[in-house]
Amino acid sequence: MSRYQRIFFMIGMLLISSLALPSDTLGQDATAVDQMEAAQATAVPEGMMTDDDFLNSSAATHNAWMLVCCALVLFMTAPGLAMFYGGLVRRKNVLSVMMQCIFLMGLMTVIWATFGYSLAFGGDGGWIGNTDYFFMNGVQREWNDSLGVALTPMEGDMARLTHMLFQGMFFIITPALICGAFAERMKFSAMVLYSVLWGVFIYCPLCHWVWDGGPLSYGESSIAGGALDFAGGTVVHISSGISALVAALMIGPRMGFLKEPLQPHNLTYTALGAAMLWFGWFGFNAGSELASDGLTSSAFAVTHFAAAAGAIAWATTEWFALGKPTVLGASSGAVAGLVCITPAAGFVQPMPAILMGLMAGILCYIACSKLKLGLGYDDALDAFGVHGIGGILGAVLTGVFATRACWDVTENGGKIGLIESGGDPSLLIGQIVAVLITIVFAGAGSFVLLKIIDLLFGIRVRLESEQRGLDVSEHGEEGYMLA
Repeated sequence: MSRYQRIFFMIGMLLISSLALPSDTLGQDATAVDQMEAAQATAVPEGMMTDDDFLNSSAATHNAWMLVCCALVLFMTAPGLAMFYGGLVRRKNVLSVMMQCIFLMGLMTVIWATFGYSLAFGGDGGWIGNTDYFFMNGVQREWNDSLGVALTPMEGDMARLTHMLFQGMFFIITPALICGAFAERMKFSAMVLYSVLWGVFIYCPLCHWVWDGGPLSYGESSIAGGALDFAGGTVVHISSGISALVAALMIGPRMGFLKEPLQPHNLTYTALGAAMLWFGWFGFNAGSELASDGLTSSAFAVTHFAAAAGAIAWATTEWFALGKPTVLGASSGAVAGLVCITPAAGFVQPMPAILMGLMAGILCYIACSKLKLGLGYDDALDAFGVHGIGGILGAVLTGVFATRACWDVTENGGKIGLIESGGDPSLLIGQIVAVLITIVFAGAGSFVLLKIIDLLFGIRVRLESEQRGLDVSEHGEEGYMLA
């Protein structure tokens, strides 16, 4: 065979071989596709975890801590707030206040589970959430037929169920705080309807604005650059405090206000309630990191320090002003310090936290004594004086003391607070704007809601019922059966 024949023979063999390849290749490709489709069918969907994966990851630790925080924050409403408020009212109204707290634990939970959580945390950005999580869709565990196992929807490093529960505890306690303003004189039915409407039309939008990428969240696209609110300075305390003031003004003062003593009936309850609030607040603030890490420890520490400083400041201030420090003063001061540090808990260091607590104790004492008496409004249990004033102070001071050493919110090491940045007022302006928007939104919204309820059903009990006490007139019970 000549050289040219050999060349043509080799070319022919190559052509024959190439004609045989496509069928083999197609078979191999088909097998690969089948294998890929099978792998995809048995893969865990994004944002979900199996129980085995959950237990073998860091999510188990974070989730366990967050479940503890859920219980701590619920503990703040009852027995914490129930005892704190219950001791401050007169004996004939103690059950009415406790009933408000316990009933709201049930009522607000059902609203949150059915649609409230979705309105607050559904979607991302905008003015209100969507319907993604209605009736716990996308929150509860799901069965996956392809895998043959149950899957847990995740929210960061925890189950979305846990996130829903934790945020739901805030939804419970916030309207309960408002109840302190109209204690001893609002109809129970009016309180129920107001709490439902307030939660849906004020709390859920505000929560979405601040914590779910809305127009008040920290970022360049937000109003005035947005604000930092770690655990609820605007969402919880300012909103409830301003709403409380509006409610107190609209419902009017109690019978005998500024004419006869309206003394707390059991300061033992109040002191124990304050201690329970202090204890539960660790879940409220430290839990708002939504994980168990170094920042969690920092938020825990500053919470404790601010409460301690607030208790000292209030009691010492009245010691100088009145000649004696009181248990009520120390208890109220601790709560004032806790309120003030709430928006700043994840952004400030321990020493500024002490200063914030001291300032809160003094300023809230002035608001609950001088300011209230001077203006003549009957905020029965000082919901505005402690939560409104303390929340505003805390939100503003967050813009002063915030530091990247706690949380690098810019994600590039940028200095944030007024002091750390050497006088840059950007964050402080954002904080003030967020405070003003919250005041207007919560105040105007509460006025409209209460006005509608008053026109349709009335919001205040009859004078006879108020005189007898709400325990008997509204609930047919007495707190103390004395022989």
